[in-house]
Amino acid sequence: MIPLIINRPEKMRKVRLISIKDYTERTLAELKKAGILHIETASELDPMDRAALNRDRSLIRQTLLAIGDVVSLVEGERHIEIPHKQPAAVKLSDINSRVKGIRGRTVDFRDQIEALQTEILNGELLLKHLSLIETVVNVPVRDLQHRGAYIFTDVYVLSTETYHLFDKRLGSKLLHKVAATVEDRVVLYAIALREDRKDIDEGARGLGAMTLSIPDDDRSIADFLKGKRGEIDGLEKKAGELKKALSRTINETLEEVVVLREMLLEENARMAVIELAAEARYVTLIEGWMPESADRDAFPALKASLDHAFIDVRPPSQADEPPTLLVNPAIIRPFQVIVNLFSLPRYGDWDPTPAVACFFAFFFGLMLNDVVYAAGLIVTARFLLPKIVDDAESEEFLLFRKVLYISGASSLVLGLLSGSYLGDFFTRYFGIPSETMSLARSIQTNLLDSVTFIVISLVIGIIHVNIAHILALIRAIKERNGGVIVGKMGLFLVELFGIPYLTHTILRIDLISLSDASYGLFMYPLSAGLVLIVIAGFMQMGSLGGIFWIFELTGILGDIMSYSRLAGVGLATYYLASSFNLIAEWIVAILSGIMPGIVGKGIALLVMATVIVIMHIFNMLMSSLAAFIHSLRLCFVEFLLKFYEGGGRPYAPYRIRARRHVAVGLKP
Repeated sequence: MIPLIINRPEKMRKVRLISIKDYTERTLAELKKAGILHIETASELDPMDRAALNRDRSLIRQTLLAIGDVVSLVEGERHIEIPHKQPAAVKLSDINSRVKGIRGRTVDFRDQIEALQTEILNGELLLKHLSLIETVVNVPVRDLQHRGAYIFTDVYVLSTETYHLFDKRLGSKLLHKVAATVEDRVVLYAIALREDRKDIDEGARGLGAMTLSIPDDDRSIADFLKGKRGEIDGLEKKAGELKKALSRTINETLEEVVVLREMLLEENARMAVIELAAEARYVTLIEGWMPESADRDAFPALKASLDHAFIDVRPPSQADEPPTLLVNPAIIRPFQVIVNLFSLPRYGDWDPTPAVACFFAFFFGLMLNDVVYAAGLIVTARFLLPKIVDDAESEEFLLFRKVLYISGASSLVLGLLSGSYLGDFFTRYFGIPSETMSLARSIQTNLLDSVTFIVISLVIGIIHVNIAHILALIRAIKERNGGVIVGKMGLFLVELFGIPYLTHTILRIDLISLSDASYGLFMYPLSAGLVLIVIAGFMQMGSLGGIFWIFELTGILGDIMSYSRLAGVGLATYYLASSFNLIAEWIVAILSGIMPGIVGKGIALLVMATVIVIMHIFNMLMSSLAAFIHSLRLCFVEFLLKFYEGGGRPYAPYRIRARRHVAVGLKP
């Protein structure tokens, strides 16, 4: 039977496994293969074993860092298949040596490429600037940067603006200068007295000038530049060859490196379990938790494979805090992600996933409520969303995507019932009456009338909030919390008799067909409810209850009014879509008037189609986001906070990792 409101996490069994010390490795291997034990506690390891374990884990960390350096050089995104049959066990020292060798080759290629690129950049810098003065300065290249006993020379590169400032401030100190200007750059060859060098250099740096580093070369500038061009071509060719060699090395070793990384991660996890394992002198003690269902399924096979170990299984005691394993039907399970965003249920506590699933999907559908938008959301979740997340195969992402599928399906159904297809798109452009678009005319009428939609939203709010208060009352009865019991009873009396009484006396609306005298009798249970709320305030908060009881009433009013957001977002989705359709229609009319004829009409229709697509995609995304956020708020603030505490910790069994391919590198 599918639970409709609340569920319970899987019952757990406490497992204590005692194995002969020499069989520890075999025991861990069998536990990992079974994948049912959540390993929990252990005592300290022998000092010598702990030292060896620490050395091995340190070596693993070093090797993983080296693998990270290799993987960081991968260009684009690559998918590496992990073989079902793992390679035979290899010593950690051998893996480390192998990875170091691969890293050494790849990093050496990288360093050589970076050095060549730096050299090419410097050469291109000299070519760019010295070519401007080669025809006006007739000296050997080495004399462009001369340091003599009496004079010095330098070549500066400045912007046009800073050159004028340089010339104004320091031009008088130059014995000779040659300046060449191209666009907004000035290349200045300057000769000055040695004693003025410090002032000139500091002034140039202060203006942001760049001083060229001139090589010690006897050739003329023209011959030097000619040779430099050939040299750069050779460097670029060499850098290209090194890049090919690097790419070839990565292609040859990447699969091996990634498989080794998976092996190291598995080994690291195994060692972490060994640290948790309690070791005595001759035996190993492992404690943990397994689901009750495993006692009927996988546990007998595990027990048979561990014929060398003693296994004790018993229910948890009151002092124990087992991990939580949620067990919900497939249609509800994705919404565990939503509950986990709030907090995982404690073991033995209520699991509100069924209620959250029903109401979240309904709220989302009511607010999005458009066939085309719902279909667009489902397509986006299927094809686009996996491309923008880091791990599209994680269990959390797959469940979240199913949440979007289910919520989108809810929107699709309500859109079909209400006949909403991109707002009034088909009515406006094809003249199809809106009545024929809906499968349920009454739903269409109610959801398009703002006042009626708001009333429906408030009624939904009353139902949703009171389900939460009923659950809070049930919890209080179980926990024998008298203050909460009295308060909830008073609140129900106030709602049951206060709402019809106030609507009759203030709004002149009769929710129940009764006489004025009968409505007058409602004041007695209403007053009794108020008295109970005040008493509950004193029971829960002492003297402060004399003040804070009023917030119980204002709180229920605020909670219910909060559900008007269902109508707000739902109507906004429809009317924004309709507004975008109207804007597109105006664009066609304007362009058709400006450009009459078939060509003008074609251009107008093309522009209209583009505008409609962009605007409706925007509205779909914003409306979906708004529907998600507001559904989340209503489920969290108006519902879960009334009765749900959470605070559990997840069941994480020690098992073989199931993934069979991993992505390395960055998405292009």
